[in-house]
Amino acid sequence: MSDTTIFSRRLREARLRSGLSQMALGVAAGIDESSASPRINQYERGKHHPDALTAARLARVLKVPSAYFAAEDDDLAELLALWDGLEPEQKRRLLVSVREMPSS
Repeated sequence: MSDTTIFSRRLREARLRSGLSQMALGVAAGIDESSASPRINQYERGKHHPDALTAARLARVLKVPSAYFAAEDDDLAELLALWDGLEPEQKRRLLVSVREMPSS
């Protein structure tokens, strides 16, 4: 997968984790059924990139923040994906905890 981008790798990871097919993801994100699977395939191969609105729709369907697709660091990407699933109070507690950690 050397020709793939960070976006395409993250998209594929999130789609597989969600258990959606390329067709199902595309349709759920508002892409016409006749082109949904080929378009998602092209995004995952890095051949084409979605516009910002389509990327936001893909993120919403996959239940990850849009920033997940741009995270170059794998740990940061995982943290972003986990963050999106937290309740507001859990997010607040986590932020407080991180702020109290000594800096290195």
